[in-house]
Amino acid sequence: MIHDEFYWISEINKASVVSNRRENLLDEATARLAARGIATVEKEAETDASKRVKKYITYEPMVIAATGPEVTILHAGRSSQDILSTMRVAIVREETMKIADALDAVIAKLLSLADQHRDTVVPNYTNGVAAQPNSYAHYLLGFVAALLRDRERLNECLKRYNECPMGATVLNGTGWPLNRDTMAELLGFDRPRLNAFDCTCETPVDFALEVSAITAGIGIHVGSMINDIMVQYAQSRPWIILQEGGENTYVSSAMPQKRNPGLMNNCRGDASDVVSEMTAVFTRVHNLVPGMVDGKSVAKNSRMAKSAVNMLERFLKVLNALRINPDRALEELNSDWTASQEIADRLMHDHGLPFRIGHHVASRMVSWARANNVLPKDFPYEQMQRIYKEEILEEFPEGPQELPMSEAEFLDALDPRKIIANRKTKGSAAPDQVQAMLVEFTEKLKKEQTQTENLRKQVDEAIKDLEAKFAAYL
Repeated sequence: MIHDEFYWISEINKASVVSNRRENLLDEATARLAARGIATVEKEAETDASKRVKKYITYEPMVIAATGPEVTILHAGRSSQDILSTMRVAIVREETMKIADALDAVIAKLLSLADQHRDTVVPNYTNGVAAQPNSYAHYLLGFVAALLRDRERLNECLKRYNECPMGATVLNGTGWPLNRDTMAELLGFDRPRLNAFDCTCETPVDFALEVSAITAGIGIHVGSMINDIMVQYAQSRPWIILQEGGENTYVSSAMPQKRNPGLMNNCRGDASDVVSEMTAVFTRVHNLVPGMVDGKSVAKNSRMAKSAVNMLERFLKVLNALRINPDRALEELNSDWTASQEIADRLMHDHGLPFRIGHHVASRMVSWARANNVLPKDFPYEQMQRIYKEEILEEFPEGPQELPMSEAEFLDALDPRKIIANRKTKGSAAPDQVQAMLVEFTEKLKKEQTQTENLRKQVDEAIKDLEAKFAAYL
């Protein structure tokens, strides 16, 4: 649950009662009177939603009505500015943790899918063209790596902004000796934010800016993967689709053969909304003097956070609905020449041929195959021998004129599964490297989850402690 403005105004008032009484800035009788007024306003707001106000200037008159004007000493050394700034930071803090939770669920699902598809070999694309074979696990772990960076940024952002503006007053501090450290502690912050001008003029804007930029990055990653899946929907026999039915797909009203991927279409739209919200957050604060309210709106910044959560929740549904056909994926690989680079690589590292010469040999092979409608598995070894000799005579006459690869080696080099198994570099698609990444990324996710959960626990325990201390004055 995201606590609203009314909730945080009440908590700030409670913290002021507890802190100011501790510092002898309130006498016992006034502290008790103010506490009763705050409790009365909270109780009335439970049954009358119109009293759940969002600004201190409309909250305070209700406390006065329940008690008397003498309770307004509670506001000494404070301003609507630092109260609003604290409230806004607290709300964005909660919303950012909710975004983190939704992202955690997506990353965990991607890790689970990767574990299931270690042996699934699929084509990958660059520049919109089939490029190389890859394991589906390795492909998914690439997105996990990107989303873990976003996840780390969320925690860095939470840590950077978990500082309390209370005590900044308007923008230059106060002569009232308010204990800012105590106020920060009571409200679950790590410490007070140092510069008073920053507290009220910059921080409430900057926090939303950072979160919106991070969520836009997440939206880019989500949209990228969805668009990659959508490429298959243009094929008559896709190797990856959504399970039919429910909200996943729907049948065209005119064309009975069509199964439109409605869930992915909607999620792609969600991703565009997230990027658009980032643009809106930045545009609202562009070209303004400090202290303007344009970029501080809880409602508008909350819309940005909610759009990110909605996108991630729908993307999780997409991931749950994915159905992969490994045999069809392998068939697609074997219907194109994504393995051709392996020919050039092996001619170089196994037989000492210059890489570029081997590359030209492989390129000639592909040109001949496409001109003659020959697939990799059916390519005649004798034709490869002739192509090799032609290339050597034209560009590298000092090289061996006979193809140094045996027929078995040639066919092995065109096997997508063998290509992946033979990868040797760290972080490659080789099975041992995929296993290492699964372990490392799972641990990294746990680390980020623990950090966020510790912050959530810190805030919850601080508020629980505040409520107990405040209750002593009732």
